[in-house]
Amino acid sequence: MARTRNDEPSPEVRLSDGTLARVVPSAYGGGWELDVDGTPQSHVDLDDPTHLHFEYIARMGAVIDRLRMPGQPLTAIHLGAGALTIPRYVEATRPGSRQQVIELEPALWDLVRENLALPRGASIRVRIGDAREGLGRLPPGLVGAADLVVSDVYSGAQTPAHLTTVEFYGEAARFLAPEGVLLVNVADGAGLAFARRQVATISSVLEHVIVLAEVQTLKGRRFGNLVIAASRAPLPTAWLPRLMAAGPHPAKVAQGAEVAEFARGARVATDSDATASPKPSSSLFDR
Repeated sequence: MARTRNDEPSPEVRLSDGTLARVVPSAYGGGWELDVDGTPQSHVDLDDPTHLHFEYIARMGAVIDRLRMPGQPLTAIHLGAGALTIPRYVEATRPGSRQQVIELEPALWDLVRENLALPRGASIRVRIGDAREGLGRLPPGLVGAADLVVSDVYSGAQTPAHLTTVEFYGEAARFLAPEGVLLVNVADGAGLAFARRQVATISSVLEHVIVLAEVQTLKGRRFGNLVIAASRAPLPTAWLPRLMAAGPHPAKVAQGAEVAEFARGARVATDSDATASPKPSSSLFDR
């Protein structure tokens, strides 16, 4: 049963790594947040799944809106469940979509399922396991068939190293349809060393890459989220002004030579030398 805002106390569960996951009322704009050890990992508005509160999620939604024809069902794979904000958005805007979700923590999925119910009739299958290992267990018919693959995997406030490598992205890209798009959430701070490696790594797997972020984040002046969109097929230039207009503002979309310059000198991350994403300051999520 879905939560009501008067329910007390907030439901919580201890995850396998000892961290505490809770479903709490959002302090901003209504809805609910999935909080893991003080890090807000998802925002869900059960009354309006198209309400994407977090800026980087809104940027992902803007890209998804441009896939295929508006309203046309998608085949999607999501690595990392959180509270399933993006799968809910796809179901709301693309009814009839077929979606697979891979989530490491069964207790987290139970917490979300019991307190933030999925829409009835939605074709969203949640599989429990490591995201990278889980790709190998997906139905063979999905290889080369996905319009969308989303990688948004966090252990606490960091993306695990084995989900940042050229080997990992090569495996994820196998599932993309010829014009399918890989969307990756990357969190980084001053200097953007990690984000630059991620752009270099993804660019070595998929030829066409754009980067979306808040202006100051893309300049490396503050910690934040960058969304990388990549495909084997050219990403339509008509997307760019629409992505900029979609916000959130101030928005920046880097493409072409700007992306190449952003990644210049950055080493491709491999299984032998990859690192987890940088951990944000403990004060970043202070309310």
